[in-house]
Amino acid sequence: MYIPSQELAELERRYGPPVELALPEPFPMEPGEWELLRRSQHDGCAHDVTLFIFIDGQIVVIRKPFHPPGVWRPPSGGVPPGESITAAAKREAYEETGLEVELGRYLLRLKPVFVHEQERVAWTSHVFLARRIGGELAPHDTREIEAVKLASVKELEGPIRERLLESGLGGLRYRAKLADLALMRLRELGLLLS
Repeated sequence: MYIPSQELAELERRYGPPVELALPEPFPMEPGEWELLRRSQHDGCAHDVTLFIFIDGQIVVIRKPFHPPGVWRPPSGGVPPGESITAAAKREAYEETGLEVELGRYLLRLKPVFVHEQERVAWTSHVFLARRIGGELAPHDTREIEAVKLASVKELEGPIRERLLESGLGGLRYRAKLADLALMRLRELGLLLS
């Protein structure tokens, strides 16, 4: 992992320390999603930044062209070498949602393991609360993002979660777990009342 410990310390100082969790059960992946994961690991990337952006009490979610029907999730993206997590979060938010954001609370540092056949990839997700400071809800990277919309917390915990789990894909099952843990953390912090 090429994110320097001093950068993580600065993030914790500015946005609060996250809950750090190593997820005990690995997430088995199908061949196609495994190939996508491996391609995303160029330059040693083994982490992402995931954003929970609230607008009027709803959460911004994105849909990728290859997602099964009904699958939506909070925006996320890789952090290439030389780019800070903060810069990557702002870039990904703009590319995937059209929004300019400011980071808020550092919620979680999750450490899942993805597996395919005999191979394993240890991953880290840095999960932040973010708020919109500008822009309009419309993806700029239309090759990667098919659509963006607002979803209620109830939708995220209900039908959206069900579609993620029903997909049978390890990466999407992980995204359901990430959303569960992020919403639980927001409630613990008193930042989500529903």
